[in-house]
Amino acid sequence: MPIYEYTCKACHKDFEELVFGAGDTVKCPACGSTKTEKLMSCSCFKTSDGQGGYSLPASSGGCSGCSGGNCSSCK
Repeated sequence: MPIYEYTCKACHKDFEELVFGAGDTVKCPACGSTKTEKLMSCSCFKTSDGQGGYSLPASSGGCSGCSGGNCSSCK
Protein backbone atom coordinates (compact mmCIF):
# COMPACT_ATOMS: atom_id res chain seq x y z
CA MET A 1 0.00 0.00 0.00
CA PRO A 2 1.98 2.97 -1.25
CA ILE A 3 1.72 6.58 -0.19
CA TYR A 4 1.13 8.88 -3.15
CA GLU A 5 1.41 12.64 -3.45
CA TYR A 6 -1.60 14.52 -4.81
CA THR A 7 -2.65 18.06 -5.57
CA CYS A 8 -6.21 19.32 -5.27
CA LYS A 9 -7.50 21.06 -8.37
CA ALA A 10 -10.18 22.86 -6.33
CA CYS A 11 -8.09 24.45 -3.55
CA HIS A 12 -4.55 23.84 -4.95
CA LYS A 13 -3.27 22.14 -1.76
CA ASP A 14 -0.67 19.36 -2.02
CA PHE A 15 -1.07 16.31 0.25
CA GLU A 16 -0.08 12.67 0.70
CA GLU A 17 -2.51 9.77 0.80
CA LEU A 18 -2.17 6.06 1.60
CA VAL A 19 -3.88 4.27 -1.28
CA PHE A 20 -5.29 0.77 -0.76
CA GLY A 21 -6.41 0.04 -4.33
CA ALA A 22 -6.12 1.43 -7.83
CA GLY A 23 -9.81 2.40 -7.95
CA ASP A 24 -9.89 4.29 -4.65
CA THR A 25 -11.31 7.81 -4.79
CA VAL A 26 -8.92 10.29 -3.17
CA LYS A 27 -10.44 13.25 -1.35
CA CYS A 28 -8.59 16.43 -0.47
CA PRO A 29 -8.20 16.65 3.33
CA ALA A 30 -8.45 20.46 3.21
CA CYS A 31 -11.66 20.96 1.19
CA GLY A 32 -13.06 17.44 0.62
CA SER A 33 -13.00 17.71 -3.17
CA THR A 34 -12.45 14.58 -5.26
CA LYS A 35 -10.91 16.64 -8.06
CA THR A 36 -7.38 15.53 -7.28
CA GLU A 37 -4.38 14.71 -9.43
CA LYS A 38 -1.54 12.32 -8.60
CA LEU A 39 1.88 14.01 -8.66
CA MET A 40 5.17 12.55 -9.79
CA SER A 41 7.17 11.57 -6.72
CA CYS A 42 10.89 11.26 -6.20
CA SER A 43 12.26 8.04 -4.70
CA CYS A 44 15.48 7.30 -2.91
CA PHE A 45 16.82 3.77 -2.62
CA LYS A 46 19.61 2.55 -0.37
CA THR A 47 22.02 -0.24 -1.18
CA SER A 48 23.95 -2.41 1.25
CA ASP A 49 27.64 -1.57 1.54
CA GLY A 50 28.53 -5.20 2.42
CA GLN A 51 29.46 -4.26 6.02
CA GLY A 52 26.00 -4.13 7.56
CA GLY A 53 25.50 -0.46 6.70
CA TYR A 54 23.94 1.33 3.81
CA SER A 55 25.16 3.78 1.21
CA LEU A 56 23.69 5.55 -1.75
CA PRO A 57 24.63 4.22 -5.19
CA ALA A 58 27.78 5.88 -6.56
CA SER A 59 25.90 7.31 -9.54
CA SER A 60 23.59 9.29 -7.26
CA GLY A 61 26.41 11.00 -5.36
CA GLY A 62 27.51 14.50 -6.15
CA CYS A 63 31.17 13.52 -6.41
CA SER A 64 32.81 13.12 -9.78
CA GLY A 65 36.30 12.65 -8.36
CA CYS A 66 35.97 8.95 -7.55
CA SER A 67 34.14 5.96 -8.92
CA GLY A 68 33.07 4.24 -5.70
CA GLY A 69 31.25 7.04 -3.93
CA ASN A 70 33.24 6.37 -0.76
CA CYS A 71 35.91 9.09 -0.84
CA SER A 72 35.92 11.84 1.78
CA SER A 73 34.61 14.44 -0.69
CA CYS A 74 31.49 12.33 -1.40
CA LYS A 75 30.33 12.23 2.23
